[in-house]
Amino acid sequence: MRSYAAVDLGASSGRVMVGRVGTDSLELAEAHRFVNRPVRVPEGLRWDILSLYAGVLEGLRAAGALSGGRLDSVGIDSWAVDYGLLDADGALLGNPVHYRDARTEGVAEKVWATVPAAELYAATGVQYAPFNTLYQLTAAAGSAQLGHAARLLLVPDLLSHWLTGEQGTELTNASTTQLIDPRTGDWSYDVAARLGIDLELFAPLRRPGDPAGVLRPQVLEETGLTGPVPVTAVGSHDTASAVAAVPATGERFAYICTGTWSLAGLELDAPVLTEESRAANFTNELGLDGTVRYLRNIMGLWLLQECVRAWGDPDLGALLREAAAAPALRSVVDAGDAAFLAPGRMPERIAEACRATGQPVPRTPGEITRCILDSLALAHRRAVEDAQRLAGHPVDVVHVVGGGTRNALLCQLTADACGLPVVAGPTEAAALGNVLVQARAHGLVGDRSGMRRLLARTQPLTRYEPQGGTGRWREAQARLAPR
Repeated sequence: MRSYAAVDLGASSGRVMVGRVGTDSLELAEAHRFVNRPVRVPEGLRWDILSLYAGVLEGLRAAGALSGGRLDSVGIDSWAVDYGLLDADGALLGNPVHYRDARTEGVAEKVWATVPAAELYAATGVQYAPFNTLYQLTAAAGSAQLGHAARLLLVPDLLSHWLTGEQGTELTNASTTQLIDPRTGDWSYDVAARLGIDLELFAPLRRPGDPAGVLRPQVLEETGLTGPVPVTAVGSHDTASAVAAVPATGERFAYICTGTWSLAGLELDAPVLTEESRAANFTNELGLDGTVRYLRNIMGLWLLQECVRAWGDPDLGALLREAAAAPALRSVVDAGDAAFLAPGRMPERIAEACRATGQPVPRTPGEITRCILDSLALAHRRAVEDAQRLAGHPVDVVHVVGGGTRNALLCQLTADACGLPVVAGPTEAAALGNVLVQARAHGLVGDRSGMRRLLARTQPLTRYEPQGGTGRWREAQARLAPR
């Protein structure tokens, strides 16, 4: 048995997990969990990256305590697109901008005036999202901060750099920047040149399993770990790590990575770069072993998280019981609508969206919660159906991984909406994928299929069979056209 620390940072919390891996065993334990709370300052919304780094160090100290002071490796994954800028001396030039910051409003149209949207998609395969790194860099053009930058590091690469002193750009996360060609796994030099983006800002590309340095002596001292402790590049986009941990037994599966976002789609061998795919807003991000994560971004449990915050953090279990008792599919909203991207007033905005489409307006927290869960299941259905059609890749089962697996009502509604069995679990998929990539890099587990067989044998999974027909879901979808 070997011990691996997975640093897994989500949009609302971070955690350091310890995975113990043997030839036929896989155990995961939480060492430390900490809040990821962005801060609004006069210039906009920023990540508190120093607090996150402190949480990582405390987590590694706790991980060492769980594993007798010795770790065989550390890997880091996080959300995508955001970055820190370093000056020529390696000092951080301000806290990274949060992807929900308003600075990219209207920027896409400026980009498309130089590189039309269809050309951009054909070159990079990345769906339009206002916060893609490409749009962030365009918004930052001419700023003093970018003018003084000598290096750009995506968030997990920045934290890895602070731990090791080494710099790199991990590919699965880089593929979300809208600056990577998914066919070659290299930069899209033409797109960058036309938009005036200096690719020399980025550190050299590295792939899951590549070495990423060793913990610095100061880090060993602060965490109490016995060195040397290598850091291994994993699927540093948390969705890449989560998809690596889908416990599928064949190739005919769809996945939904649930949490603050829902990422719903397929694992493919090659990107789908058609105009029809672009119009359907599917993205082609890179995964383990050169695979393509062909998926659609859906607003996810962010909708419920924001409502719960607005309601003063009521008991979630009681809220879900109220939602289960509320009428099904009475009102639905488009859970992929960018109108729900910004924080604040979420219950009112959901009510306004229902009113705009001529549906009954949910009033109580239970009714609003049911509207959200029905809407997410409906969005999951649309994404799974569209992905199969656009990629010509039929599926027999939907795997739900991530935090949403704890929500039995959402899992059952997703099975009902898709008309397919749903296998829910593992919950900590990103951390497990992170751990398994480290273990594989050290020769302890086999290929992706072997990793997935190990997950299926060792992790608790719950199967949900579809109930009722899918006709009522088609009818609900038809209501979303504005009136």
